[in-house]
Amino acid sequence: MNRLANSASPYLLQHANNPVDWYPWGPEALQKAKDENKLMLVSIGYSACHWCHVMEHESFEDEKVAAVMNEYFVCIKVDREERPDIDQIYMTALQLMTGRGGWPLNCICLPDQRPIYGGTYFRKNDWVSLLFNLADFYKTKPGEAEEYAVKLTEGIRQYESFAPASEKVQHTKADLELIVKNWLRYFDKVEGGMGSSPKFPMPNNWQFLMRYAHLMKDESIAEQVQLTLRKMALGGIYDHIGGGFARYSVDGRWHVPHFEKMLYDNAQLVSLYSEAAIWHPDPLYPEVVDEVITFIKRELTSAEGGFYSALDADSEGVEGKFYIFAAEEIEGILGADAELFSLYYNITEEGNWEEEHTNVLFRDENGLQLAARLELTPQELDAKIKALRQKVFEIRSHRIRPGLDYKILASWNGLMLKGLCEAYRAFGKSEYLELALQNAGFILSNLVGANGRLSRIYKSPSLRGKDGDEAAFLDDYANVIDAFIALYEVTFEEKWIGKAKELTAIAINHYYDDTNGLFFFTAADDEQLIARKSEVMDSVIPASNSVMAHNLQKLGHFFDDDQYLEISAKLLAGVAPQIARYGSSYSNWAMLMLNEVFGLYEVAITGNDYELKRVELEKNYIPNKIMLGGKKGSLPLLQGRIAENTRIFVCRDKTCGLPSENIRDVLKQIND
Repeated sequence: MNRLANSASPYLLQHANNPVDWYPWGPEALQKAKDENKLMLVSIGYSACHWCHVMEHESFEDEKVAAVMNEYFVCIKVDREERPDIDQIYMTALQLMTGRGGWPLNCICLPDQRPIYGGTYFRKNDWVSLLFNLADFYKTKPGEAEEYAVKLTEGIRQYESFAPASEKVQHTKADLELIVKNWLRYFDKVEGGMGSSPKFPMPNNWQFLMRYAHLMKDESIAEQVQLTLRKMALGGIYDHIGGGFARYSVDGRWHVPHFEKMLYDNAQLVSLYSEAAIWHPDPLYPEVVDEVITFIKRELTSAEGGFYSALDADSEGVEGKFYIFAAEEIEGILGADAELFSLYYNITEEGNWEEEHTNVLFRDENGLQLAARLELTPQELDAKIKALRQKVFEIRSHRIRPGLDYKILASWNGLMLKGLCEAYRAFGKSEYLELALQNAGFILSNLVGANGRLSRIYKSPSLRGKDGDEAAFLDDYANVIDAFIALYEVTFEEKWIGKAKELTAIAINHYYDDTNGLFFFTAADDEQLIARKSEVMDSVIPASNSVMAHNLQKLGHFFDDDQYLEISAKLLAGVAPQIARYGSSYSNWAMLMLNEVFGLYEVAITGNDYELKRVELEKNYIPNKIMLGGKKGSLPLLQGRIAENTRIFVCRDKTCGLPSENIRDVLKQIND
């Protein structure tokens, strides 16, 4: 066992038996590199990563490869989900060096942490050759290594940094149109999504485009969003037996997934499909949302109410083995009904992916035709398929399961908590709200310290005392604040909006830099790395700065706080010149711009029947609104407006219309 044996991270523990003399990131390893003047080998990954497993098996478990690594390098393993601050720095270095990124991420650094070389997966022979060459380079040409490290580190520090806006910016519909115009060329108008392959769901992209289509009345964008949402839900990227989405598809048809299931993807997709169900009702959307939440509750929820991070891509050392089926297996399970099931899910004797005679299940738009051919109504076909699917699910449950990454992260729990709130907002199912409240209670009890600050990682009693930094990062604050705001909007319990405000004050105090108008990813009192970065570009998860900008805009309206509104506007103004170049990387910022252009409505519902009116109003798609109310409340907009008789107030730009008693009049105020 190497030094990783004392770690709490599932990913680091996977490497605890390697012959490589791995260190966790920390003072011991960093000092050793300086004392021995050795290059640092920083290897970053996560437990559900397929190619991380492959490289471990090929190289890190090999005694001869390990001997080379141990001789010439101080070898450090990092779980990117525990330490996104470290991952962010070396991923930036890799992108500057190669123009691409991914995991496993392997960076070779000088003894003071500055990188000089990076890559992702390497075959064993290439890896060993590279290590010898780099060790020789550092020994014979230390000056060149130093010169390159200086330039690269300066590039890391400048990456994703923008000059603050010098004056107030007025955003317009023309700005929004330019963003989407430049984005159009990336759309796949046949299979949905963007580009060819691989394809990632990118939930925030489609959430912005859905809102844009609605507010700008753009039918062509609406069609692209609907196409994408249906193609993803029908494709093999979705687990049709047990629910839940894989991280991405390796092809351009959403057919063959990279089988790992991440909490953050599924959380955001719950939000997306829930919102879409209000915008453009489709029976597929509530079905997907319910199945994903059922999967999360069954497989990624701890006994304490926290949500685990991920399921591995592999089982029994084979990618996707848990999820794929041969036609003869389906015949053995379903007998005479196997033909119908196979037609519905495109299962063939030859198989439909790389492993011979095996199938990734996917659907297409043939349900109505298939029902007619079998002389069944669509409802009868759905009921029959559901019963057959349950039989397959029960058999599959006896297979050896993919590994579970049991880390509970504040940031990703915030995403899932918000998803549950959005599902409750759309469908009104009490079990969604119950699960949300359970998780919110878990966060308050286990991830908020006595000083009010967040911890990134929950450690159960059995893991306490193990290695692992518990400091929170800006994404933890941003996503938990966002979730507490969402929870307030569906419950009108002010403790949630109050807690959101408390966490926001901490975030501003410890992370915000008034000079450049951005939040840093790390707190002022966190470990100082070679660069203190700001996360600005939206990716598979929206950037923590863009989420904070949304939070501040909402809280500024909830609490009538101009400071919050000014910081939000300053954040958007600084980033705005970049958005039109590549909308996909700034979609959450673009969504904030929508609110600036179209205004943010404050809808207050007070009185005895506030909940009935809240539910009725939520059936109407109004993406640029915040909700508040109840039978009591201390928020500024509620002052003097609480009474037994139910009344609804619509306000915008510090001006409120006359109170209404019915939703029809409310909609008229908003739409006029």
